[in-house]
Amino acid sequence: MPVKIRLQRHGSKKRPFYFIVVADIRAPRDGKFIQKIGTYNPLTVPASIQLDRQKALDWLHKGAQPTDTVRRILSFKGVLYLKHLLRGVKLGLFDEAAAMEKFQKWHGEHEIHMKKRQEENRKPKYGARRGGAPVRRVERKAENGEA
Repeated sequence: MPVKIRLQRHGSKKRPFYFIVVADIRAPRDGKFIQKIGTYNPLTVPASIQLDRQKALDWLHKGAQPTDTVRRILSFKGVLYLKHLLRGVKLGLFDEAAAMEKFQKWHGEHEIHMKKRQEENRKPKYGARRGGAPVRRVERKAENGEA
C-alpha cells in the first residue's frame, strides 16, 4: 500500500488549518488517514507547526513519501536532516552519539534563529507607510492673540 505524508485541510473558508497526516495515496485529501503526526497553521506569523518528530521519522524509514509542502515542513523541523544523519550511522560513517550531537547543535542554532524571527515580527512596523513613525501634531498657542 503506497503511503504519503500530506496535509489534511480543516478550518473554515479563507481560514485554513491543516493536520499533517499519514494516508494511503488513494484516500481523498480530507478523508481517511492512518495516523496524525502534527498540525500546521499558516495564518500565524511565523506559521506555527507542531510535529511529532519521532513518528514522522518512523514513517519516512518505512517508505512514506512526503508531498512537496510537507517535505518543506519536515526539512524546517529537522526531520530530514535527522534521517540523513541516521543514514550515515547505518553506513558506518560515524556513530549515533556523533549524529545526535550534530543534530543537537543544528537544533540549537535553528531555535535561536527562529526566536530572532519571532521578535522581528512582534515589533511594530512603523516604517511601512509614508516613511516613518507616527507623528503627533501639537498646535502652539499664539502669544500675541493670533489664532
